[in-house]
Amino acid sequence: MRQAAMPFILATVLIDMVAIGLIVPVLPLIVGTFTASPAEQAFWFGVVTFTFGAANFFASPILGALSDRYGRRPVLLIGFTGLALSFIVTGLATALWMLIAVRLASGAMQSNAAVANAYVADITPPEDRARRFGLLGAMFGLGFILGPVMGGLLGAIDVHLPFFVAGALAIVNGLYGWFVLPESLPPSRRRRFEWRRANPVAALRELRRLEGVGPLVAVIALATLSQFTLHTSWVLYTTFKFGWGPAQNGWSLFVVGLTSAFVQGFLLKYLLRRFTPQRIAAVGLIGSALTYLGFGLASEGWMMFAVIIVGTLIGGGAQASISSLVSNAADAKSQGRTMGSVASLNSLMAVIAPTIAAPLLAIVSHRPPGDPWIGLPFYFCALLQAAGATIAIRHFRRQRHLRLAAAT
Repeated sequence: MRQAAMPFILATVLIDMVAIGLIVPVLPLIVGTFTASPAEQAFWFGVVTFTFGAANFFASPILGALSDRYGRRPVLLIGFTGLALSFIVTGLATALWMLIAVRLASGAMQSNAAVANAYVADITPPEDRARRFGLLGAMFGLGFILGPVMGGLLGAIDVHLPFFVAGALAIVNGLYGWFVLPESLPPSRRRRFEWRRANPVAALRELRRLEGVGPLVAVIALATLSQFTLHTSWVLYTTFKFGWGPAQNGWSLFVVGLTSAFVQGFLLKYLLRRFTPQRIAAVGLIGSALTYLGFGLASEGWMMFAVIIVGTLIGGGAQASISSLVSNAADAKSQGRTMGSVASLNSLMAVIAPTIAAPLLAIVSHRPPGDPWIGLPFYFCALLQAAGATIAIRHFRRQRHLRLAAAT
């Protein structure tokens, strides 16, 4: 067996994110082929997104705990299978119930992000995790450079085509995982699987009890809820406000990926030499709140690109920094369950986000193009992110005071 190393998991994540990014500009349009109005399209897109998140919420801690017991590699292979199934059946769907059913199945099988984070934690000393989580984030960003642009261009030909291409990429990733990707978790560091620890409620409780993490669980929840609200709203928002199609949405996500890859893959390592992960997280959360506000207030399409660039440069390092703080609080035998718990929390927010974003979009869907009230979902995101920044800053200050008191 090959020795586990960063290039292996980075290649896996890159292919994975290209496949996922391919469908982002066109999934709302697929839903729209089965609906009769913008409000109905927003509602059913929310249902489709909700279904995936609900299944993933319950399954993520189970899959994370299974990866602690049997290794990361087999669980990643399950995830690739789920993605391939989801993409191909979605492309073949002839009714809304088919979309909902396949998102339910794939959500239950897919936990690639959580297992990839655990993989990185397995092979990285605690002091280097923020930088390496940044590299992982850079692969997510690079995937979003390539995927949405390809999805937008392919979707302009046929809205079903990106799903078949994404399915093919998921199959390629499965083959790569089977023949090339090495295991990162040696048998000596594996942990017995326990159902009582694998249910999502218990997993979230254990996550909150990690030393020094506590309030960061709320910060992760708020940041992720705002992020998934943005994901749910983006394509329909830009369609309603600016009249964008798949190509424009693809290019906008290309810019998101490009700036994210630059920040997390290059700039973050220099920032970590000068600032602590706590400082980078705090500044990033504040910057993200302002970014969401900028999205909602943008009156011209080009402004969205300016906000993306500035906002990502300021806030792009927050997620990797917080992930490193959570990972460092967990022991070596619990990385999969810990990252699975984070993924479960993220999935819970993915469940909640469509129930908020869809009604907010439906409320403003009748307004004329350019109306600032169409940005209502993003104003909500800005409030969430501002609350998360406040909690994080107070927590970091409290932790610093405790360290100073212990040292005296």
